[in-house]
Amino acid sequence: MEQLVKAGKDLNQAEKVAIILHGRGGSASGMKGLIEVLHVPDFAVLIPQAPGNTWYPFGFMVEELENEPYLSQSLERIHSLVQGLKEDGKNVSDLYFIGFSQGACLALEYSARFPARYGGVCAFTGGLIGKTVSAEKYPGDLNGTPVFIGASENDFHVPMSRIQESAKLLTGMQAAVKTLGFPDDMHTIREEEIAAANEFIFQKTS
Repeated sequence: MEQLVKAGKDLNQAEKVAIILHGRGGSASGMKGLIEVLHVPDFAVLIPQAPGNTWYPFGFMVEELENEPYLSQSLERIHSLVQGLKEDGKNVSDLYFIGFSQGACLALEYSARFPARYGGVCAFTGGLIGKTVSAEKYPGDLNGTPVFIGASENDFHVPMSRIQESAKLLTGMQAAVKTLGFPDDMHTIREEEIAAANEFIFQKTS
């Protein structure tokens, strides 16, 4: 299985880059459909493949050590991609992180642990990782980075309470955070979330 799927514009020609992270049991190629619905026509897109289709073995709200060393390895994988892009002359303000479920948690966790003024973060059903979250763990500044989090209000895997905690913490890190909750129990990406992300992150109005 390909370890890094590349799509969109060629990296040498694109100013903006999206890093898309799949969910548990998903695949990099399975996330290519997002490129068709998110407003990223001029982006280079990088979609890494998790070993065994999983970024870390247990739920995102267990004690962090239970998910090691896999969680750290996954975060380092993203960091290596980011460092390589910076070495190629890309500005961090032109880097975007997009994830679903486990990938959404990873996108939020990476941006909080390695804060900068990114282009944006789209978390479709996700929250910060760990048994609890606290501001002491994330001392940096996101400097206005727009962060969108959308999810079911009754999702079995990702409680709305953790999304609210994550939004509050990221706001405290000076991110511009928008959350959307839906009165269902579906673990999916809705058309309404796509529309909201396009408007809030990619400045595309319908």
